[in-house]
Amino acid sequence: MKRLFTLLLLLSAGAGTSFAQKTAPINSLDEARTAIAKSNDIYFQAFAKGDSSIFIDRYAEDCWIMPPNTQALCGDSAPLDFFRTAYHDIGLRNGKFITIDVFGDGKEYVTEIGFWESYDANNKLFDHGKFLVLWKKTPAGWKMFRDSFSSDLNK
Repeated sequence: MKRLFTLLLLLSAGAGTSFAQKTAPINSLDEARTAIAKSNDIYFQAFAKGDSSIFIDRYAEDCWIMPPNTQALCGDSAPLDFFRTAYHDIGLRNGKFITIDVFGDGKEYVTEIGFWESYDANNKLFDHGKFLVLWKKTPAGWKMFRDSFSSDLNK
């Protein structure tokens, strides 16, 4: 009986602490950073493989893509329109993102700033610049909501 009482006492001591309290809480901003890094890791695979679906999946349906020296592309057709231009007209085949910071509360929107590099079919660097992306948390995960970038080159 004494053992049962001791066991019940030990169990009840931990009853007020939920499992979530015993484990480290998930930081929403860290979750967003991780999702953004994963998305950025596969972004340029779309161009390397010539597969627009990989590219389109990076963006929210209500996105804006704001390239330099031209009008913004808006809505669900924007990613495909941009992909076609970048792939067929510009010759983009690979690239790299260098994220400098991701900030915000991580609940609904976060902002990413950084640098980018673009490579052609011969893996030759042909452009580079900076970017500012507003990411939106959607039911399908973190997606690019507003994508603005500019070249560092005088073209």
